[in-house]
Amino acid sequence: MSMQHMKALLPALAMAWSAASLAQAYPARPVTLIVPAAPGGVVDAIGRAYADEFGRHTGQPMVVLNKPGASATLGTQMAARAAPDGYTLLMTQSTSILNAPLIKKVPYDARRDLAFITQVATASLVAAVSRDVPARNMQEFVTWASANQGKVNYGSFGTGGGAHIVTAYLSSSRGLGMSHIPFPSETQEVQALAGGSVQIAIASAGALAPHVASGRVRMLAVIGEKRLPGLPDVPTLSESGFRDPEFRPQSWIVMMAPAATPPDVLAFVEKTSREIIRSTPLRARFQAYGLAPVGNSSAEFRHNFETLMPVMERLIQASGAAAE
Repeated sequence: MSMQHMKALLPALAMAWSAASLAQAYPARPVTLIVPAAPGGVVDAIGRAYADEFGRHTGQPMVVLNKPGASATLGTQMAARAAPDGYTLLMTQSTSILNAPLIKKVPYDARRDLAFITQVATASLVAAVSRDVPARNMQEFVTWASANQGKVNYGSFGTGGGAHIVTAYLSSSRGLGMSHIPFPSETQEVQALAGGSVQIAIASAGALAPHVASGRVRMLAVIGEKRLPGLPDVPTLSESGFRDPEFRPQSWIVMMAPAATPPDVLAFVEKTSREIIRSTPLRARFQAYGLAPVGNSSAEFRHNFETLMPVMERLIQASGAAAE
């Protein structure tokens, strides 16, 4: 090879060496995983299981930083503004990236400010009532709520999330006049349901399970198109006679990073994440919370986001939901 050809190749070789060195070196120190949810909820549980596996896979610890508040936008904003070096990652529910049509002043743009890594899992939520509600199915609940106009509260764990807008749509479409009480976390929402300060709430099966076991909460219907394997006796909303397309949204748990994070680091985190999602500890945690693992590519994740966003916009408009 001539000296001239060698000189021409040097820039490309330098870039390749730099990229390989970056991928090989990362992570060289502990990584922070921001979870915009309070300890004890589903996202926190999955985040901590993920962090443990990330440490095993990489040899570097991952520290979970809980940053709940403002429908998960506080923690998501923190991640969007973090140094884009791969040492701050984000695991959040889809609420925080899909609620822009509802909360007009969201302090970030998911498309512009965040890098899409993978969808970790999907959650089929469950509609449940407190034990004081004399309803054994959704039709009985609607009849009871209709007869108690102005006296029925429903909870949610994030303004603009699936739990909020689906219940808001139920109230507006069936003329129930229910009042919305938002909570900072799913844990607090479910505790309020168990305590009777809200009469109906939509939450994950895992979060509801202890209160169902204690008899303080009763599950009525699965929000989704299929019954959950762990809840074969709980019908779907569609099976219960609620066939509106607005009753079909799923909630995602997703992995993201600051937008300008180097491509090689993002590729490493994507590959590692997809391996972790398939691991036995994560699958056990998914099963415990009624989640379905995904672990798709960043391109597939972004495509699903772009596909669902207009559906969410229509649902928010139809529900009459508004940010509180």
